[in-house]
Amino acid sequence: MTSTFHGLEVAKRGMSTQQAALYTTGQNIANANTPGYSRQRVNFEQTEPYPAPSMNRPEIPGQMGTGVKAGSIQRVRENFLDLQYRDEQNKVGYWTARADAVTKMEDILNEPSDSGLANTMDKFWKSLQVLSTSPENSGARSVVLSNGKAVAETFQYLSNSLSAIQKDLSSQASVTVKEINSIAKQLGDINKQIKEIEPHGYLPNDLYDERDRLIDQLTGLVDVKVEMKPSTQPGVPSNASKMAEGIANIILVDGAGVEHYLVEGTKGNALSFPTVPPNSGLVDVPPETGVTKMAIVNQDGTALTNEDGTAASTATLDFNDKFPSGKLRGIIESFGYSDGTTSKGLYPEALDKLDQMAYSFGQLFNAVHQTGYELNGTDPSGKDFFSGVGAQKDAAKNIGVNLSQGSEIAVSTEPGTAGNGSNAINLSNVKSYQLNQSTITLVGTTTTIDLTAMNLPIKNGTIQSFYEAIIGQVGVDGQQANRMLDNSDKLRQSVDERRQSVSAVSLDEEMTNMIQFQHAYNAAARNITVVDEMLDKIINGMGLVGR
Repeated sequence: MTSTFHGLEVAKRGMSTQQAALYTTGQNIANANTPGYSRQRVNFEQTEPYPAPSMNRPEIPGQMGTGVKAGSIQRVRENFLDLQYRDEQNKVGYWTARADAVTKMEDILNEPSDSGLANTMDKFWKSLQVLSTSPENSGARSVVLSNGKAVAETFQYLSNSLSAIQKDLSSQASVTVKEINSIAKQLGDINKQIKEIEPHGYLPNDLYDERDRLIDQLTGLVDVKVEMKPSTQPGVPSNASKMAEGIANIILVDGAGVEHYLVEGTKGNALSFPTVPPNSGLVDVPPETGVTKMAIVNQDGTALTNEDGTAASTATLDFNDKFPSGKLRGIIESFGYSDGTTSKGLYPEALDKLDQMAYSFGQLFNAVHQTGYELNGTDPSGKDFFSGVGAQKDAAKNIGVNLSQGSEIAVSTEPGTAGNGSNAINLSNVKSYQLNQSTITLVGTTTTIDLTAMNLPIKNGTIQSFYEAIIGQVGVDGQQANRMLDNSDKLRQSVDERRQSVSAVSLDEEMTNMIQFQHAYNAAARNITVVDEMLDKIINGMGLVGR
């Protein structure tokens, strides 16, 4: 037969288990607003029935339950939703970086506006047209000279401003890499703690939550693959729970499918910007020529080693289609990268196009200007109107006005004829000359400009249409970045809402659970009272005969 105190033991187990459930409910309520917290639940399990299956007790008609126990305290989490969220988080990080970079470029170019380069050049062309009607007017000449300086200063402003933003992007890339490295180190430390706790049969739910929060943050910066491994220790027997999640290895996968460990077990590695492999130590900022490769090294910047301390193979990632997506890629694509021969990226290409325009504009304008005559001049001017355009590189940064006074402007196409303004018309036509032809014939003279010999970088269209194409491309890039960011953000929010519906704490649900567990606790306590009364009756109210 069963023990006299069987009922007390069953009720005691019920109270203990319901109490654990109440404590867990309190933990959920306390962390309702904690970032990254996953609600927890107590998994109730029946205790072993009596008698055990191996015992032969014919006097007992069947097995009797012995109560309940708290099998485990499990966090509620859906891994598939985590994968979906991280995928969208990665896209949001990439397009956020792209959209920010394009927005800053649009603010600098500031087109269309009264202060943009297009409007400044329009004023310059109009002042030349006015000068062509009154070539002897010193005021008109001064206006042309002043507007020419405004054009040069606008080119310089655009070049310097774009270069400054590019430098800021370099610093931003450095900060992002340091953030990635910091997260990798934290994940390695968390893996170490999990590895020490799980073999003893515990579920470190708080460490799991912190690890997942860091992985969510990391996926916004760079695309990673999460590989779960059992947290076993050499020579130590493991009593890990079947629900133990193990430790997380974090892997960077390039476009060729090659895997690189960013976190290997308890060891967090680091990304760096070496110009030439092998790993020569951490470099804080990407090289000015653009990123060609990134390396994975130890946290102290030394050559990469495995978790056990042995030397690892050199891990480098080419920055091209093989580099993982995320915020870091978006920043570097904006800052600039190189395939070893060609500089690519949003800002390098914009600066290069601006240099092409400044060089082509300055060279062609100077060529036309050299054929004209200054005020009362007897020989062709031969002077450059613009300086600093001898080379294409940094032409926008170096361009300036070469003339010191208005009388030096070569307006006439005939020697000693102050009233001739034909060359001013030629100069004003520089904006509309088709650059795909071999020669240009000037108005009022038989002189031609050999475009083939000049070998300008702009081969088609006009200088004005080339600038319009630059502005148009920036607008298209901005629209695409903002559209993709909006789409990715909406998808991320949708997945996050579904994830939160599973993992987040609902105060209404927790209050319901609290009442449920409270009533169960009270009922178990009442059961003890009933059993106590029964025992009291047996002990104190029976066996009085013969006294």
